[in-house]
Amino acid sequence: MKSYIAKPAEIEHKWYVIDAEGKTLGKLAAETAAILRGKKKPIYTPHIDCGDYVIVINAEKVHVTGKKEEDKIYVRHTGYPGGLRETSLKEMRAKKPEEIIRHAVKGMMPKGRLGRQMYKKLKVYAGAEHPHAAQKPEEWTF
Repeated sequence: MKSYIAKPAEIEHKWYVIDAEGKTLGKLAAETAAILRGKKKPIYTPHIDCGDYVIVINAEKVHVTGKKEEDKIYVRHTGYPGGLRETSLKEMRAKKPEEIIRHAVKGMMPKGRLGRQMYKKLKVYAGAEHPHAAQKPEEWTF
């Protein structure tokens, strides 16, 4: 029996909405990354972008366990000498709640050109509203 290899022309990209309210950050990010990669489809092919678009709403209400709210630190560098900047999860939730989910999902995506292409299909919003009603997204539950 031959293996099936999906071709880019025959892949249909659907849109899904995931409500992050009350969901644990890591489990939400893992499920989102699997959908973006296309691992939930029977036609999954590792070297082709066969994933779907994902809209995550209520990003500000995502749940974390333990003392991560105070202890988890996001580190970035400005590029200038002495430019190391640290932000706690609590500060990030107040300033940019979308970045919490984006950062977690990006770490679970493949590194390279294909991973960056898949990552662009992620749309994250802090509130319950999103501007993608025209795409008729389906509700994703897990």
